[in-house]
Amino acid sequence: MRIATWNINGIKSRLGHVIEWCRTARPDVLCLQETKCPDTVFPHAKLRAAGFEHIAAHGEKSYNGVAILSKFPADEIERQLPGDADDTATRFLAATIRGLLVINVYVPHGTAIGTDKFQFKLDWIARLRRYLDKHHDPAGKVILCGDLNVAPHEMDVWNPRLWQNRPHFSKPEREAIHTLRKWGFVDVFRQFNGEPGEYSWWDNFRESSFTKNRGLRIDHIWTSPPMAELCTDCWIDCVPRGWEKPSDHAPVVAEFMV
Repeated sequence: MRIATWNINGIKSRLGHVIEWCRTARPDVLCLQETKCPDTVFPHAKLRAAGFEHIAAHGEKSYNGVAILSKFPADEIERQLPGDADDTATRFLAATIRGLLVINVYVPHGTAIGTDKFQFKLDWIARLRRYLDKHHDPAGKVILCGDLNVAPHEMDVWNPRLWQNRPHFSKPEREAIHTLRKWGFVDVFRQFNGEPGEYSWWDNFRESSFTKNRGLRIDHIWTSPPMAELCTDCWIDCVPRGWEKPSDHAPVVAEFMV
């Protein structure tokens, strides 16, 4: 099974990119973030025509939003992280697909260190860890993927010194994400890629960021140990980032023997 995650930065603006990329990349399951689209107008029909017969979406107008597109039935769908208020931003979506629990998240950005939004980001990551502790077992088949909005290691940042006191790579964020990973997760990208210089996000406001490879690896696929043993490869597909009017993120893809 091929599972991918991609912050598309607007499904309406980049539906064509999603369909074109899926035509060649052939994911069986695609987790999207920042769909920025209410469920009532999500493009179900066009995505079903592209091969995804089973779609779960949790979105809102103009901001946030997550979706899981699957070629296989998706059951036991959860659309809210426990503890979220009914009007909380749409950042969490989980589904069981062929016996695998797939959790798709769009972790808060945090805006600026020291702000209320930054603290909300840290609290949200902590609540995600508590949810996993209470409801799931690392011995099971669990996949966590999405835009975690944190680069865990210096290898994941093009200039660690420049970024050390900025959102995405500050010490509090890296500590929070490390605590989350200690639930039992394996960063499967690092199973196959041990060198620096591979990123999933490049600033759209600086045109040279992508061409000069000044990016961050903030989009991840983490799995429970049993799923990590079944993972045969994981990579970042930078090709769509070079298309016209792209998302600022690139897809991350993993293959499993399931």
